[in-house]
Amino acid sequence: MQLYQLHAKQAVPIDRKTAWDFLSNPENLKVITPEKMGFQILNGADRPLFEGQIIQYKVSPIAGITTKWVSEITNIKEGNYFVDQQLFGPYALWHHKHFIHETDGGVIMEDLIDYKIPFGVLGRLAHPLIVKKQLQQIFAFREEKLQQLFGTLPGHSPFLIITSI
Repeated sequence: MQLYQLHAKQAVPIDRKTAWDFLSNPENLKVITPEKMGFQILNGADRPLFEGQIIQYKVSPIAGITTKWVSEITNIKEGNYFVDQQLFGPYALWHHKHFIHETDGGVIMEDLIDYKIPFGVLGRLAHPLIVKKQLQQIFAFREEKLQQLFGTLPGHSPFLIITSI
């Protein structure tokens, strides 16, 4: 089974606390997810993040197909980073690290995701045609939404890289 990695960074002109308060609130995931994904929190997002927290979502990764996504918050360093890992959902593996780095005039929000696609050869074929493109669209939407909410930090270009490991 092929392992993939998504690496995204975006600089915004806000302080670390504002970034943390936004990113660590599970309700805000809906704000930065495209509507066409049909994202809905089902359970577990009614309090601030804590290690061991289980959050259940409903998502439609492909039009007409809805699935549950259950994730666990596995690590937290308040104000700096947290890690969520899919326990159940559309991926064979989804391990997502969210970092906040201070920089001149703001912060850099960084995502590092290691993931695997199910279905063996079919999954590997679907990755460049469907999955990779969809992840690029989701993170482009996220970038645009964060710019609308917080602005853009001059001198920093956002980037997104998806590679095979």
